[in-house]
Amino acid sequence: MAMNYNAKDEVDGGPPCPPGGTAKNRRPDNTAFKQQRLPAWQPILTAGTVLPTFFIIGLIFIPIGIGIFVTSNNIREIEGNVFMYYGLSNFYQNHRRYVKSRDDSQLNGDSSALLNPSKECEPYRRNEDKPIAPCGAIANSMFNDTLELFLVGNESYPIPIPLKKKGIAWWTDKNVKFRNPPGGESLKERFKDTTKPVNWVKPVYMLDSEPDNNGFINEDFIVWMRTAALPTFRKLYRLIERKSDLHPTLPAGRYYLNITYNYPVHSFDGRKRMILSTISWMGGKNPFLGIAYIAIGSISFLLGVVLLVINHKYRNSSNTADITI
Repeated sequence: MAMNYNAKDEVDGGPPCPPGGTAKNRRPDNTAFKQQRLPAWQPILTAGTVLPTFFIIGLIFIPIGIGIFVTSNNIREIEGNVFMYYGLSNFYQNHRRYVKSRDDSQLNGDSSALLNPSKECEPYRRNEDKPIAPCGAIANSMFNDTLELFLVGNESYPIPIPLKKKGIAWWTDKNVKFRNPPGGESLKERFKDTTKPVNWVKPVYMLDSEPDNNGFINEDFIVWMRTAALPTFRKLYRLIERKSDLHPTLPAGRYYLNITYNYPVHSFDGRKRMILSTISWMGGKNPFLGIAYIAIGSISFLLGVVLLVINHKYRNSSNTADITI
C-alpha cells in the first residue's frame, strides 16, 4: 500500500502525517523568547576583572568589621541605660515544626480562629474538649520565671530596682500582629469558651492586671512568640530607665537578684541566665557580625593575593615558552 510521507514533520520531531490527515506543526512560535534570541550578557572572567574584585571586597569588609567589633566590645553589660534580658541555651526555637505551631489569625483576634484554631497547633490545639488560646507549641512553652533586682545598700533592707514591663515588644507586633478578640466588656468574657495552654499556670486573660498589657497583647508573651534563629538566645525582659543624667541608672554597689523559678530546663539540658546590657547604634552586645565581616574580608583579600601570585607565575612561564619557541 502506498503511504504519503511528510519530511517536514520528521524534521520538526513529529510523526509522519497519516493518510488523509492534517499535519501537526510542532515548531515553536517565532518569538525571541521561544527561539532563544533574547539579548544576553556573559562576563568574561580574567585576572584584570577578578583580582580587583577580591581586593575591593577585602578593603571594604575588614574596616567595617573592625568598627562593628570595637563598637560591640565597648558596650558595657552592667551600667548605663540598662536593658534586662533573660537567656536560654540549647532551646531550639528554630525547629520547623515548632516554628509552624501557632495560629496567626487567632493571635490577631479573629473570632472564628479563636474557637477553631489551625491544625498546625497540634497537639496543643484543644484540651478538655475546648480550644486552647493561645494554641501551639510556641505559646505552650512560654518563659515564665519572675526576675526581681535589688540594690543592697547600707539600709537594713534591699532597695528594689524599678523594672518597666512595657515597651519591650516591637511596635508592629504590639499594634498590628497581636490583637485581643472583640466582644464582651471584660477580657475574661471574650475568652470564656477557651482554655489555657497545658503548661500555663493561669489563662491568657490573667497575664497582667493592666488592660493594655493583658491577653494576646501582653508584651512578655509577644516577645516570646518572636522565635529565635539559634539555640542559644536572649530575649528582652525588662527596661531600667535612666532617671537623671547626673546619676547612673545602676549605681556601683552590691545587687541581689531574686528569681521565682517556674521554668524548668533540665528536660532539654538547657541553661538559664540573666543579662544587664546597654545598647549602641547597632543594638546590644553581639560580636558575631563584626567577626563575620573581618573573616569574609580577610579571606577575600587572601584569595586575591594567592590568585595574583598564580597569575604572575603562569603569565611569566607562558611568555618564556613563547620566546623559546
